[in-house]
Formats: sequence, C-alpha cells, structure tokens
Amino acid sequence: MTTHPEVAALLARAHRLGADPRNTNYAGGNASAKGTDTDPVTGGGVELMWVKGSGGDLGTLKESGLAVLRLDRLRALADVYPGVEREDEMVAAFDYCLHGRGGAAPSIDTAMHGLVDAAHVDHLHPDSGIALACAADGEKLTAECFGDKVAWVPWRRPGFQLGLDIAAVKEANPQAVGVILGGHGITAWGATSEECERNALWIIRTAEKYLADHGRAEPFGPVIEGYEALPEDARRERAAALAPVIRGLAATDKPQVGHFTDAEPVLDFLARAEHPRLAALGTSCPDHFLRTKVRPLVLDLPPTASVDETVARLKELHEEYRAEYRAYYERHATPDSPPMRGADPAIVLVPGVGMFSFGKDKQTARVAGEFYLNAVNVMRGAEAVSTYAPIEEAEKFRIEYWELEEAKLRRMPKPKPLATRVALVTGAGSGIGRAIARRLVAEGACVVVADLNAESAGTVAEELGGADKAVAVTVDVTDEAQIAAAFRAAVLAFGGVDLVVNNAGISLSKPLLETTAKDWDLQHDIMARGSFLVSREAARVMTAQGMGGDLVYIVSKNAVFAGPDNVAYSATKADQAHQVRLLAAELGGHGIRVNGVNPDGVVRGSGIFAGGWGAQRAATYGIEEEKLGEFYAQRTLLKREVLPEHVANAVFALTGGDLTHTTGLHVPVDAGVAAAFLR
Repeated sequence: MTTHPEVAALLARAHRLGADPRNTNYAGGNASAKGTDTDPVTGGGVELMWVKGSGGDLGTLKESGLAVLRLDRLRALADVYPGVEREDEMVAAFDYCLHGRGGAAPSIDTAMHGLVDAAHVDHLHPDSGIALACAADGEKLTAECFGDKVAWVPWRRPGFQLGLDIAAVKEANPQAVGVILGGHGITAWGATSEECERNALWIIRTAEKYLADHGRAEPFGPVIEGYEALPEDARRERAAALAPVIRGLAATDKPQVGHFTDAEPVLDFLARAEHPRLAALGTSCPDHFLRTKVRPLVLDLPPTASVDETVARLKELHEEYRAEYRAYYERHATPDSPPMRGADPAIVLVPGVGMFSFGKDKQTARVAGEFYLNAVNVMRGAEAVSTYAPIEEAEKFRIEYWELEEAKLRRMPKPKPLATRVALVTGAGSGIGRAIARRLVAEGACVVVADLNAESAGTVAEELGGADKAVAVTVDVTDEAQIAAAFRAAVLAFGGVDLVVNNAGISLSKPLLETTAKDWDLQHDIMARGSFLVSREAARVMTAQGMGGDLVYIVSKNAVFAGPDNVAYSATKADQAHQVRLLAAELGGHGIRVNGVNPDGVVRGSGIFAGGWGAQRAATYGIEEEKLGEFYAQRTLLKREVLPEHVANAVFALTGGDLTHTTGLHVPVDAGVAAAFLR
C-alpha cells in the first residue's frame, strides 16, 4: 500500500527532529499530520489525523507506530467531555475515533494534536524549552524571549483539558507559532510539515540563544573544593568498585540492570555548590521523572573518601531514601492509587565519579541516565536566567502513579526468564561459548562476550544486538589483570554480573609419552587455573552485589570417563568438575549456585575441534575427520549428535529460574555415554 504523502512528510520530519537530542529526548514528544484520504466504505473523502502512538520514539518512528483517527469524531469528543475531574475517561474514547484498525494505540497527547487547528503539530521536550518552562518566572521569560510569537500555557497534566487549553491559546493568538507548556515542554504548529518543523526548531534555537546570551556564567555556583572530577582512570576504577554495591542497593525491591556515565555535564553539576539543593528538587518534565523517579540519591562525600567509607555512607543514604520515598507515597496516595512500585532510586549520583542509572533492561537504564542528563541541562538553563522551579510534588505523584501509566505497565509483555540478569561468558567468540551467549540474550540476559580473540568477540556482540544487549571484552583467562579488567568492563556496562560461564578452553590430544610439561601446564593454565581466577573475580562482584548468582562450568564427560591419549585435557576437566563441588559448598551462603555441564562429541561449530583437536581425535579412532561427529553419535545411547546449542540449552536450564534450589550438579549433555554416568 502506498504511503500517504502527509504521512511520508510526517515520518521524515519526526526522524529529523528525533535524531537531535537538543530537540527531544528518546521516546519523548510526538508529532502529527492531518489530511484527507479515501473512506473505503463510502468511497468519499475522510479527514484523518496521523499521530505518534503511545510509546515509541520520534527518531525511529515507523508508519506502524502511528495512531490513525477520524478527525470529525475526535473533535466531536469536546461536546461530551465530562470535565477535568474525569478527563482520563477520554483516552478510552479515542478508540471509538480510530480509522479502520487504527494503527498504534493513541497516547494521552492525542487531544493536543487533534484539537489544535493546524494541519501539522509537534510536541517536543527540548532542554532549552523546558528550562524556560521550569523557571520561576517562566511566563515573563517566554515573553522576553519570543515576543508574541510564542504563548505561555500554565502547567497542566497532559490530557484532554490541556489539548483544549492549547487550542484556545492558538485561536486567541493567531500570530503565534507555538507555546511553552509550563513545567513540561513546547508545542509548535504549521500549515505544512515544513512550516511546523521550521517553527519547532525556531522555538528551540531561539530559547538556546536566549539562555546563552542572558545566562549567568556559573549557574550551579562555585566548585566545592575536593568535589572535582577524579582523573579518568581513577574515576573508572572507583566507578567499577562501587557499581556492584550500588546495583545491589537499587535492586532491593526488584532486580535491575545498570548503566554508568561520567559525562562532563554530570561531573560539573556534582562538583558545584548548588547541586544538593537542585537534586533534592527533582526533575520536572513528566517524561523525566517517570523514568528517573521523583529525585535521585546523591552521595554527600567527596571522591577522596575511601571506598569502604563511601560504601557505608551509600548504604545509610539508601535506607534514608527508601524511608523518604515511602513517606512521599503515603503523603499523596489515595485509596484508588496503584500500589507503590518500589522505593529504590533509579538514579544515584556520586561526586567526582559520575551517575549510575537503573531499569528493567539496559536500554531503560541508559535512557533513565539520558533523561537525568536532560534534567541537569534544564536546571542549568533555568538557574542561568532565573531559579529552577519544578512542578509541585503532588503533581509529580499524580503523574508517577497515574492510572493511565499503570495501565500501560500492565500491557507490557511478561519479562523473559533471564531479564535483568547480566552474564559473562568466556570463550564466547565461537563454538559452544557463542551458542551460550546467543541463548542467554534470547532469554533476556545482557551478555559480556569474553574471548582471547577480540575480533571474534566483537562480531558476536554485534550479532547479539549491540551495546544494549552485549558488549565484547578481550581477555586471556590465564592473566589475573585481564580478568579483573573484563569484570570492570562488565560492571561499568551493565552495573554488575549475575551469571558467569567458564567455557574458555583448548585441547591437546596426545599419548602420555608425547605429552610435554608445557602441554600439561598450558592445558591447566587455561582451564583449571583460568576457571579458578574467573570464578574468584565473579564471586567478588556477586558478594558485593548481595543478589546471589550463578557460576556454570562447561566441563566434559572426560571429567569422569578415562579415554585414550588425553591425559592433560581429561585431568584438567576433572579439576574443573571438583571446583564445581568445592565452590558450591563455599558460596552457597551468599546465594551463589555453582553447577556444571558435561558435554561430549561437540564437533560441528566447535572452536576446539576446528583448532586441531578434531584431527587428533579422528586419528586416535582411525576415522576421517569429517565423520567424527557421526562417529561420536553412534557410540551414544541416543545415537544423536551433540551440537553447541544443546550445551547452551543445559546452561539455560540451570540458570533460567526453575532449578533455584540446585547447586553442585553436573548435567551430562552427551546423548548418553554409559561410561560417563555420574555416580
């Protein structure tokens, strides 16, 4: 079906506006177009409005993300509007205005677009516009900045009444090209898509210039001595040391994924004298505080404090934050309010180090951080020309615990089994490790793809969906420093680590008399010693988090089966197998489960077999290498070949939530080798 010209223009405009963070934040704002199309029932013309639906992002908006409504029916709702006390009912009424299947679900801002008498409307959340909207004398500043071309609309919660208000302001001010919405953002309009975009950008850039020309040099006050940003290496080192602890605190009520940024505007804000006052006021724009909560947790120690002192203070502040949040909920909750969703912070600010943000997945955590960075920019602009004055706390609560928001949360799909879990898989650049990483991501986990081969690790991470799903680290598991660096990268990327798979390995197939001490040492260094070092570092992170965790060893049926020409490999696998038992006994008190998987005959897709092991084993058995998988299958009870995906299935079975009371177990994945049965 051909895209309507007005829709094509709308999508192109949305992509341009959404691509620049100065214009609007991720998933924030919306845009619309009105036009005539053919009514498939009557064959005549019908006036329609296409508007970005609930959720979604302007920068990546597709036609399927638009709600399509009949304009006559939408505007007729004004005649049955029951008043502001019942305006939430109007959202359900939008469904009766849909054209055909209607596309995406209409958002709360649909009325704003439909009731304003303009063919094209943009509603955006630019930092510069919100700075004026959240200034104590925002109405006066708006007049000074724009003259009569932009009108002021006092704060009103998004909804039908706000749409009526904006429509009335436009009608009363025919010279205006848009409005500043108090405490919220901007709305612009135009007769064409080009005019609407031009007007929106003019408002944004004019506000930016006004703030730059009229603002004070240091709106956040002077630097607090000792609160300056640490040097980059020291900053990252401190962030990595604190991240698991902070994530554990932020996940007290429910598990969370973390994100860290040490962007310069955040560091400058935290170094300045006014940051405690401003942070306590919280964010203002509804899009901001819905994702960042009503206010952040702010550490009140300089970066020169010891890690132990910092951790102790963070724990005290976390208890205070939870108590204050519960009091905030109780101050404003009514009998009809949704239950409290959790009292932990979504944003934690550490002077000299940076910002930690949290959410149900990496993207949500990252976007929460981006929104608080927007809020910092808003505070800077407002304080530069006036005083930052966000909307009242009671209004914030009405938005945060809005029944319409609650309904949106109820419509969200059920989380996948490994949602919020962060996994680190060694040897994940190929073979079994790659298959495990793919399965874990498919089940909702964030994965750190650790491999000696940087190129392979990077390729796999990209295959898995990029930085919001997987990151690559280069690590030699025989090197303690590289292992520590890999875990630092993991906690900075995702906040911590919950699930570690010891998969890295090599195999040398030689008779005893041909096995050198070097062969023996290399085999044990990579698998026995390497697994020990990785598990030790994992345990440090997991115990700091206090969230439990999983260690999984990819062992082998050779850990219990004595085969020919294989002494170094089989001995190190037996070492790994006993590490499972030892660590299960030691770490159980921390809620850390340790289990093993014993594969056999994984030929296809295996990095070990492709690296020479296959040729050596084929020679041992006197068969052609390409028939090795078939040979292994025929010696099993099930007569089936084992693939990397089957090993990945076992890892998921151990960690996916059904075996919560299982530790110290070895799961055979060998299609049935009686000689390797566990006893």
